[in-house]
Amino acid sequence: MFNRKPIEERIAERQAGRSELREGKYFEHGPARFVFLFVIIFVVLGHLGGLVLLMIMDMN
Repeated sequence: MFNRKPIEERIAERQAGRSELREGKYFEHGPARFVFLFVIIFVVLGHLGGLVLLMIMDMN
């Protein structure tokens, strides 16, 4: 009735069929890269916006 291989064997076969990742070509944590860049851009734009606002307020 149950002719399935153990889960360890199935996982090993699945991993054996995959191609090896080349170092430097793939970024393992792609979503983290986008979050990191978003935060950096947000902080830089926030600082520039605050600087412009202070410059406008000081000119009056």
